[in-house]
Amino acid sequence: MVISFKDSKTEKVFCDFKALQRKWGPEQAKAIARRLAELVAAENLETLRFLPQMRAHELSGNRAGQISIDVKHPFRLLIEPDHEETPRKQDGGLDWKLVTKIKILAVEDIHG
Repeated sequence: MVISFKDSKTEKVFCDFKALQRKWGPEQAKAIARRLAELVAAENLETLRFLPQMRAHELSGNRAGQISIDVKHPFRLLIEPDHEETPRKQDGGLDWKLVTKIKILAVEDIHG
């Protein structure tokens, strides 16, 4: 999958393991790096959707359009499709099979 980032500051942290460790600590940094590697290796988002450790799902409300992926409790990796036009099914839902480009937004505790 093709990965981009919300901004250059986010990219700098996510692409430098030492920066990840400084920001999130060693355990969380390992989990984040693992998720990034899995996303890069995936053909599309559907590939990862049903892996139990990912717990990937679409968000709603003020986070509509974002997808949450489990990192290490309580933190979630927030991404969004990065296509000119978001791939949709006929019913309007996200077509996970056609999402081949994503944008990394952040790692957050979205429930806290």
